[in-house]
Order: sequence, then C-alpha cells, then structure tokens
Amino acid sequence: MQEHYSPRELEAAAQQKWLKTAAFKAVEDASRPKYYALSMFPYPSGKLHMGHVRNYTITDVLARFKRLQGFNVLQPMGWDAFGLPAENAAMKNGGAPAAWTYANIEYMKTQLDSLGFALDWERELATCKPDYYRWEQWLFTRLFEKGVIYKKNGVVNWDPVDQTVLANEQVVDGRGWRSGALVEKREIPMYYFRITDYAEQLLADLDQLDGWPEQVKTMQRNWIGKSYGSDVVFPYDEASIGHAGELKVYTTRPDTLMGATYVAVAAEHPLATQAAAGNAELQAFIAECKSGSVAEADVAKMEKKGMPTGLFVIHPLTGERLPVWVANYVLWGYGEGAVMAVPAHDERDFEFANKYQLPIKQVITLASGDAEYDAANWQEWYGAKDDSVKTVNSGKYDGLGYQAAFDAIIGDLQAKNQGQKKTQYRLRDWGISRQRYWGCPIPIIHCASCGDVPVPEKDLPVTLPENVHPDGAGSPLAKMPEFYETSCPKCGGAAKRETDTMDTFVESSWYYARYASPKCDTAMVDKKAADYWLQVDQYVGGIEHAILHLLYARFFHKLMRDEGLVSSDEPFKSLLTQGMVVCETFYRDLPNGAKDWIAPQDVDLTRDAKGKIVAATHRADGLPVVVGGIEKMSKSKNNGVDPQEFIEKYGADTARLFMMFAAPPEQSLEWSDAGVEGAFRFLKRLWKSAREHVEAGVVVPYSAGELNASQKELRFKLHSTIQKVADDYGRRQQFNTAIAAVMELLNAYDKADTSGETGRAVAQEVLEAVTLLLSPIVPHVCDGIWSELKPGTELLAQAWPNVDEAALVKSEIELMVQVAGKLRGSVTVAADASKDAIEAAALAHENVIKFMEGKPAKKIIVVPGRLVNIVV
Repeated sequence: MQEHYSPRELEAAAQQKWLKTAAFKAVEDASRPKYYALSMFPYPSGKLHMGHVRNYTITDVLARFKRLQGFNVLQPMGWDAFGLPAENAAMKNGGAPAAWTYANIEYMKTQLDSLGFALDWERELATCKPDYYRWEQWLFTRLFEKGVIYKKNGVVNWDPVDQTVLANEQVVDGRGWRSGALVEKREIPMYYFRITDYAEQLLADLDQLDGWPEQVKTMQRNWIGKSYGSDVVFPYDEASIGHAGELKVYTTRPDTLMGATYVAVAAEHPLATQAAAGNAELQAFIAECKSGSVAEADVAKMEKKGMPTGLFVIHPLTGERLPVWVANYVLWGYGEGAVMAVPAHDERDFEFANKYQLPIKQVITLASGDAEYDAANWQEWYGAKDDSVKTVNSGKYDGLGYQAAFDAIIGDLQAKNQGQKKTQYRLRDWGISRQRYWGCPIPIIHCASCGDVPVPEKDLPVTLPENVHPDGAGSPLAKMPEFYETSCPKCGGAAKRETDTMDTFVESSWYYARYASPKCDTAMVDKKAADYWLQVDQYVGGIEHAILHLLYARFFHKLMRDEGLVSSDEPFKSLLTQGMVVCETFYRDLPNGAKDWIAPQDVDLTRDAKGKIVAATHRADGLPVVVGGIEKMSKSKNNGVDPQEFIEKYGADTARLFMMFAAPPEQSLEWSDAGVEGAFRFLKRLWKSAREHVEAGVVVPYSAGELNASQKELRFKLHSTIQKVADDYGRRQQFNTAIAAVMELLNAYDKADTSGETGRAVAQEVLEAVTLLLSPIVPHVCDGIWSELKPGTELLAQAWPNVDEAALVKSEIELMVQVAGKLRGSVTVAADASKDAIEAAALAHENVIKFMEGKPAKKIIVVPGRLVNIVV
C-alpha cells in the first residue's frame, strides 16, 4: 500500500475501473427494489460551479448508499440545453449556439466524471437534440387537437433588447433579468397550456407528497392561490357611458361590498379605451401603464397611479353611482381586468384613495367593539374570516359576522342576477411562446384556408436548423424562408410554419421521464420502463425552482398520465432542496462609483479571538479592502472557487467531503479554506490508519469471547455508529452528522487496544466498516483502501454493514457521580447492577468520600444508565 494519500492516482484508477466495467449502468430488475435518484440537470453554461458540485454530490451520496443497501439504482444525467444564454454567447463570441452548447456539454461532462459521480451515461440526453424534442412536439400536437393547448392574444412582458417574452419571474424591478432593459407590455398571439384546468389536482395532490419540504408545498399552494369569493356585476351607468353593459369583478370579500366607493380598470379595458378617445392626457397615462411590467410582484411595489375616466357604474345593492378609474395596479390579464375598490379594508385601495381624495367607508369592525377604526388596525379586521369581526355601515347587513355577511350578500346578488359564488385560482394558463431561436420549434403550420394546423406525426420532428448565427434583432427563424415556407398538411396549399419556439421550462418538465427509456424511438416514454422506474424516488435541486419548474413538471406528469404514458399522479416522491454555496466578498470602490471585486484567496485577514474579521488587506499591495459580507458564489462578485482547480489541488474526495461536512444539505454552506484543509487532513489520516493496519500483516478472525474491555467498547462504538450513519443517510439525510460519527469512531479506534491477533481482528472489522460507511461520500479513497483491506474483492459489490446486536449489549456501564450537583468522578458497574449496588459503588469512590467531608448522604438519586447524584 503506497505510503501517502495521493488523490490524483487513486481517483484516476477508480474512475477508469468504473468506466471499464460500466459499473453504474442501470437495467430493469424485478428481483430488487429500485431507487431512482435524480439531480436537477444543468444548463451547459461552460463550467461547473460549486453549487453544481454540492447538488450532485448530495444525490450521489444517496444513490451510492442505496446501492449498498441492495437497491437497483438509477442515477442519470443530461443537459437543459436550449435557452437564451446560448444565443447571447453566440452573438458575443461569434459562431452558432449549437456549437457553443455541444462544446460546453463535452467539457462539463469531463468535469462531472472527475468528481466520481455514479452516473449512467448511457442514458444521457440533451434537450436540444431532435430525438428528445420530437416527443415534446408530438405531445404538443395531441394536446392542441384536444384543446388543452390553445392560441390567444395575451399581454406579456416584452424585453426590447432580447426581443422576447419574459415570464413574470424574469422581470426584476421592472427590468429584464438578463438585459436589464425596461420591460414593456405587449399584446401578441401566444400558445397556452390550460394548466388552470389542473389547478385543483395540483393543489390536492400536494397532500400526497410527504417527502417534500413543507416550505415548498406552501409556496406552491400560494402560487396556485385557491380562493373563495364571488363575481359581482356592476351595471353600466348609461348616462355617462352611453350604452348598456356591465362590469364584472371578482372579490374574495363580498362581505365588504357595501364599502366599495369606486372601481378601477386596467389600461387595456374597453372602458379605458372609450374614455381616452379625445382625451390626450388619459391616452398618455394609458400608454405609460402599458409600458410597465405585468409581473404581480412589480405591480405590488410600484407607486399606485390612476386617472378618472368620467364614467360611472352602478352599485348592484345600493344603486349608487361609482366612478371608474384607470389604475396602473390593475392587470388586464387577470380576471376581467377590473376591481372593486374598498379602500377602508384593502391596503392598495387605501393608498390609492388617500392619494386621490376618494371616499373611504368603513364596513368592518371588531365584534367586541373594543377598537375604533383607524389605518393601524383595519388590516387586522379585514384579514379575519370569523366572527371576531362584524359589519357596520352596511344597512340591512349590519351586525353580521364574516360568514353570515358573505352568504347574505352573495344571496342577494344571485337573486338579482348580479353575482354568484365562485372558487377562483391565482394560477394563470401557461404561455409558452418565445420569440427566440434556440428552442424547440412549435409544431404548428399557419394556413390561410385551414387556420392553425398541427404538424402530422409522420413529419415530426420539426427540426431546428443548427448552423444559425443570431444577430439579436428578433428570431432568425422569422427571416429564414427555407424554414418557414411549407405546405398545409390539410389542403396542400402554401402555408407558413410557426417561427416561435417553446419556453425552455417545457423541456425541463418531462426529462425525468425520458431517462427511463432515452433511446426509445417509438414513443415519448416506454410504458414498461416508465412503470418500473417512475416515480423519481429522490429529487435534489435548488429552492429557487420551488415554484415554476416543480409546478410545471407536476403538471406535465398529469398530462402524460392522461395520455396513458405514465401511471402515477406525481413525478417526484421525495424532494431535497439544497442551500447555496456562499463565500466572503471583498472589494474596493472605484472612482466611477463601481466596485472592484477581489477574490477571497487574494486577501489576507486578521481576526479577533471570536473569529470575527477585524481587518482585510490585498495580498498584492498590503492595502485595506472592504469586507462586503457573505454572498452566493458568483463571477460578478469574484468570490467563486473553480471546481477544476480545486480538484487538481486537493482531489474530488476532499471537495465531496467538505461539501457534505460543512453544513446540513438544506442550509447555505459557507466556503472555508480552513474547512477544506481539515477535510484533506482527515482523508490523509484515514489513509494512514488503513496503511498502518495493512502493513502489519495478515488478520486472523477472533472469537467474541476473547475480547478485552477496550475491544468490546470499540465494537460497541462501531455498531452504534453503523446504526446512526444508516439513519443519517436514509431517514434524516444529514450527512454532516454521519461524517462526525465516523470521525468519532476513528478517534475511538486510535485509543483502543488493537494489539495482538484479537485486537487486529477488531481493527480490521472497524476499518472495513469505516470504508463502507464513508464510501458514498468519498468513493475514490474508499475504493483504494478496500482493495488493500480485502484484496481480490470490489467495494461496489459489497453490502451495507450489518449491526451486531450482541455488540450493543454492554456487560458494564460507566456512570458519572456527582456530589451536591458537581461532577466528582465516575464508576463502572455491571449493566444489570441493582440500585443498592450502584449507590454502594458511588459512595466508595475516593473523590466522593473526599467531597462528602464525612457528612451523611441525605438522598441519592440514580439516573439509570447516566449518573448518580449524592445530596449531602
């Protein structure tokens, strides 16, 4: 066995062996329980970052642990390969997005291999390959024919620089998340998935997901946003509007209807358009509203603005004329594009009414009558949906509790045919059209005679041309007659192919299912393979995907189920959302107001006794730098660590060990050079312990009766550690505590009597178990150690070590002894010693006699298995 731990040689040898033997190839095997472990697949941006390393290491640890437990494990990997970054990179560097993407995939695949992940590369997929997106197009055409996908004009966030639609979540403070350009509202034709038809299923089936974090399920419930309320119809005031009609709004609080003092409509509403005719000021305001974001988060934060239209509607219960305002906080794409305003009991309406001196009418108060209405407590009353509140200033409805007022007002609205009870969802249909090139082509042909015609199955896939160089001025496909010129599948006449591509969330919504049968060329998924592997048993990824990706994947799974492709209701049985990798940041202010970010490795730090940074200087010049705080590793803050450089210096196992030991997986991990060095030292120590044992020669099996007290104690520690680590890996998924337990076991090993044949036999047992326990986390060094401990056998062929229950039965136990509550020593007694025997042993301890000072014991308290406290 080589003298020193050498990660470069060990890791290369192990990886070559795994590759040669196809060690991680997964095949269906009905004789074993299956385990499908999956990381959220990466975008091939060019290089892995430490967030990737952490994500994939967590999944790999679980996959390797389950393999040791006898499971048939599938752990695949692929590439979320479409998307705007490839277009931007192509424009910046020249070349085509496809070439950039494929080159990045090859490099990142090499990086993944260097980390020793137990991946089945035979199932690799890339979403930009026609053999993948062909089936996405196939499902699209089926759903289009069924009406699950439809086309309509929609108001969208338009990025004028990137020339594409942005999802609400891609709009940050009114600007595009990538370009930083001010986002505009535009109304364009879009294709939509009817995800709202599945809203109730998506909500109810969250109750099936016992293996998901409650935080994520709550975020999804809030996004789906089920609410109970009422449609309310406000008839047009014909004198001001000039014709009959009605304005419909939805409210979750019909019990406050008597407090409505105005209505507000979106800039795109027909009443706004009518009022703006001949009114230049209102036209300008409407144009301003239309130029803003349609993201709810942005609307909630923006200054509330409005203008009166001079039009009125009629309150359905009082007959009052309510003014109609155009307001920037009302979105056309939500409901009917109109709201009833109850400023006394709604923060947004309250702000608006105060700004424009509109009436504020209180109609809710505390049932106890203990408080007067004011702006400090109205929100509390409004939020209560019970009999702690009652109605006031509401005519015939005065004095009613929440539910009574709710029911009475809806009843009267229904009787007048001016409203009805309604359940509504915040969730909106999913618009998937994108006006960019590098994406899956939408398989629709536009015919002047036949309308929108889906591409026939025999003509799929609609292949995206790959040798294309985007110039940033809209999609290149719209400028390529060779792509869009075609004939109608129905009538044969000249027609035009759709040039929009799909939202890349579509590709990532079903890739997990394709892994079950990635080579299948007759179906989207092979039903037999899907029934074997699905659901995914463990899904691992960032909390930032808690809403959109996971919601869309759950929706897609139900679509595939309804097409007979899969059998389960949900795609992911358990979900682990890992925290970010964070690191200190340092900078200097530049004269132009910008910051010059300095890499942490280029900074010398001075810390106080508690470890707090008190000074930081640039290593190059010795001058001070500003400590910017701990933030997520990123290129922009220059605080990232290149995984490749790290692996070359310390080895993959050190990276894996540090990532798993530094923090529980769901928490943020703070990068620490000292922690990295500590992980490396531990692996060197592990190697040294194994080497010293192996170099001492052959081990002879022992008889349990031959063990001395030290060896029995070591075996007790060993088998209790096996129990704990199995629980930490499996049920708790807390790998840092598993590593700590093994470290404690090695400490006990160093102190134990491992001399002689019996001692060496116990040492062999301990080292074999330690190697197996740590192998999911540091597989390379463990593979090397195992081959020395057990020549001629393979680590990957081993099973998780069994717990010897007999080793956990102690013949003697140690009890701490206190006198008057202060620790004075310990005694060792038989495990089954009586209370009298324990008391006698404690009283006979020389230190106890000393501190009792000849006084009699007033009381002796024995805590079984732990301590004895003598009260004097």
